[in-house]
Amino acid sequence: MSVTSAVLAVDLGGTSMKGAVVDAAGRTVHEEARPTPVGGDLVIEAVGDLLVALRERGESLGLRIVAGSVVSPGTIDDSTGVIGYASNLDWRDVPLGSLMAERAGVPVAIGHDVRAAGLAEQLLGAAGGVDDFVHVAIGTGVAAALFDSGTVLRGATSSPGELGHIPVIADGETCTCGQRGCLEVYMSGAGLARRYQARGGEPRDAEQIVARLGSDPIADAVWAEAVHALALGLATVTQLLDPALVVLGGGLSRAGNTLLDPLRIALDAQLTWRPAPRIALSTLGSDAGRIGASVLAFRSIGLGDVVTRWHREGVLAS
Repeated sequence: MSVTSAVLAVDLGGTSMKGAVVDAAGRTVHEEARPTPVGGDLVIEAVGDLLVALRERGESLGLRIVAGSVVSPGTIDDSTGVIGYASNLDWRDVPLGSLMAERAGVPVAIGHDVRAAGLAEQLLGAAGGVDDFVHVAIGTGVAAALFDSGTVLRGATSSPGELGHIPVIADGETCTCGQRGCLEVYMSGAGLARRYQARGGEPRDAEQIVARLGSDPIADAVWAEAVHALALGLATVTQLLDPALVVLGGGLSRAGNTLLDPLRIALDAQLTWRPAPRIALSTLGSDAGRIGASVLAFRSIGLGDVVTRWHREGVLAS
């Protein structure tokens, strides 16, 4: 396969979308980010516009665009490219794969954003060489990709890994999903901000709250409760799946050892009769979803072998 061949990769989120043109050597030759509009039809139009812009840019650089991929939150049937439901995008039963293939002029694979990020970590990041692991994305909400014997679990309804909606606190606070005590009520960007303000703190985002740890009793309290909730959720995952590794990604993973150190202690305390899995931070960071999308694009047209030749430095090069 010529190194001049390339794919389009889009990591679609509720507030922004990140696109890239990635060549067969794993080099990111062009990147572009845009805000995600509000409204289902507007989002579809915006994703199509981004794919077209990426293709035009790639072709202007002399590349042959052979495929594309869009990874998104929601319940997703990878085989049909249909997104069954994505609340943040106002989507239900959207045939995104066929719609985007028509706009982009090439086959477009559709995948789940966190599963794609987990795939990238498995192939090129923190989970390299590990067959049984869990990739946990902690951002506005919480979701997980579950890998067993090297294979990502897709479940009966294409919606495994809803870690954020595991009830971890008995009779806890009400979640937006309608349940009580869900993990993401406590450990998520939105949950931290809401609970900090509810206790009398000034309006702050999660990053600002973390920065105040050690000097702000309200920040200390909501953070301790968040770490405890995450440990409870990971204890459940550990007992069910027996992973060797938990990889933490998403915005709150940038707290680094401020998160890792107390989380390791809290998880050890929950697993009294067995060792806890190793916990590590994502090494691909916010690029993981986009990299995973590029892998899906190459694989969708039978060119997954090119990925085995990639090195992390090449994938992240621009």
